[in-house]
Amino acid sequence: MLLLGIDLGTSSVKVAVIDAANGSTLASAQYPDIETPVIAPQPGWAEQSPEGWWKNVQQAILKVHAQKKYDPAAITAIGISYQMHGLVLVDKEQNVLRNSIIWCDSRAVEIGNKAFDVIGHEKCLSHLLNSPGNFTASKLAWVKQNEPEVYNRIDKIMLPGDFIAMKLTGEISTSVSSLSEGIFWDFKEQRLSEAVFNYFGFDQSMIPAIKDVFTVHGTIKNEVAATLSLNNKVAVTYKAGDQPNNALSLNVLEPGEVAATAGTSGVIYGVIDELASDKKSRVNTFAHVNHTAAQKRLGVLLCINGTGILNRWIKNITGNSLSYEQMNEAAAAVEPGSSGLVILPFGNGAERMFENKILNSDIQNIDFNIHGTGHLVRAAQEGIAFAFRYGLDIMKENGIQPKIIRAGKANMFLSDVFTESFVNATNVPVELYNCDGSVGAAMGAGIGSGIYSSAKDAFKNFKPLKLIAPTKEKLYEDLYNRWKHGLEREA
Repeated sequence: MLLLGIDLGTSSVKVAVIDAANGSTLASAQYPDIETPVIAPQPGWAEQSPEGWWKNVQQAILKVHAQKKYDPAAITAIGISYQMHGLVLVDKEQNVLRNSIIWCDSRAVEIGNKAFDVIGHEKCLSHLLNSPGNFTASKLAWVKQNEPEVYNRIDKIMLPGDFIAMKLTGEISTSVSSLSEGIFWDFKEQRLSEAVFNYFGFDQSMIPAIKDVFTVHGTIKNEVAATLSLNNKVAVTYKAGDQPNNALSLNVLEPGEVAATAGTSGVIYGVIDELASDKKSRVNTFAHVNHTAAQKRLGVLLCINGTGILNRWIKNITGNSLSYEQMNEAAAAVEPGSSGLVILPFGNGAERMFENKILNSDIQNIDFNIHGTGHLVRAAQEGIAFAFRYGLDIMKENGIQPKIIRAGKANMFLSDVFTESFVNATNVPVELYNCDGSVGAAMGAGIGSGIYSSAKDAFKNFKPLKLIAPTKEKLYEDLYNRWKHGLEREA
């Protein structure tokens, strides 16, 4: 039996087909080859087209089929991972009403801050585990305030993965994990938050049917099955936000386990078993994929918006003359510290760990006679690693004390310079695995369909590629303090 995983990212869609019997990846593909642009009608705004996502998903699936490494008719279940916190609106005919307001959009910050004050900090943090901040509920409130003609036509609101499942199956559903990331869920009352819905004046009928993460979310439509050469009995059996899914893909499911990813954004994600929140909502707590009322499994998430997007920006401004692999080689030829060059990577909207302030990126101490492309790339990758360290210190204030961090050998972790900087700056060893979000989504589909009896069964063949331990922590502590001084000067 084969499983199909879809990872709907900001930059592209990745898909993978795995053999359920041994967990091996038979084929994978990405579409488009160039990174999907973010639509920014105004500074601080960030949107993408849901129908554009759907076109990319279809093309990615057809592209992986074209490798002819498996029989598409043998695929039995589909799992979906998706960029978190995005808002998708549809009418009664399932027509999209506007572009999605995505995770890094900053327009609703003040709306969320006001809700935090009016509902009350203690109530928000104890019931929602977060400030409404810049999350999906506040984005919906922005639409209600600024686009009433759109708001009045809404039948259902969704997160990006819910939308892709709807396009595949015609059915709309959500989960407690998804609702918690949108700040719609009351953990103490174990229901939709009356405080949030009453404050914003939302009708609860806009929320789709609430199902488990691991369950049948609909069977593929006949016309979609024909278009994508799939069996018309295939069901979507798993949906999760990209960071809970990344944790699943790394078998990070139990208290004390910690995952990291460094794609467009960067995340450290630690699992706990009690309701907890940061007093300033700088790191955020959501229901993990295996959370239940009886057995609490929460994910504490540190998010850095400006991560791989900074690496891409440097690639673009240097004329796209180097591939990412060549950029990493150029960075490796430069000594740690980049000859004094410092880069702050915060140029992709409001950063949660700075209480939703927009700091923007900054390049400091540049010397035209010394610094070249290699220095620029290394300073960027070091700056991202130092941002992780800054955020991890906040997580430690909240009880997350990782002894080891698991990460997929993908995105920024393909760079030895970044990986070395991350390990030495955080002073925490990293275990690298050969997995990504699309593989995790496929594994989730296997759990949700019952092909695997449990997550333990799904990951019985899971082995790390290698362990990277800190070796230069004193050097990187000094470099981090220099970087932090530059941050404090700018902030």
